[in-house]
Amino acid sequence: MATANTEQDLLRTQKVMKALDEWGLTGEQILHILDLPKTERSRHLAKYRKDTPFPDDEKVNCRVQYLLGIIDALRTTYPRNVQMGARWMVKPHVRLNNRCPLQAMLEDGETGVVAVLSELDCAYAWELSGSRIN
Repeated sequence: MATANTEQDLLRTQKVMKALDEWGLTGEQILHILDLPKTERSRHLAKYRKDTPFPDDEKVNCRVQYLLGIIDALRTTYPRNVQMGARWMVKPHVRLNNRCPLQAMLEDGETGVVAVLSELDCAYAWELSGSRIN
């Protein structure tokens, strides 16, 4: 029997994989954005869509947290139209050097993922700025 944590990890994995698929990424792009270990191949991604949580790796866990933030921010930004999130991910943005968010994440790695999350979630960006309420 799976533990609650494993079930939660699997649900998070499936949520991230669903979003990455909806955003139209290739297998190689998914591997890159998730920063999966070099031993992983795009043919291995099916297990994450089905019944296997992402590996318990510090880099992967960090990327998953950022991606979950992006997914949730898109959901709250476009609560009535889930397709708008996927559209937003492929439209160029001035604050991303006129690149689309997916391009920024693919080209800039973790920095790009954080930039996209910051663009979507002002609370996250505010926290990164070091601002404080006095």
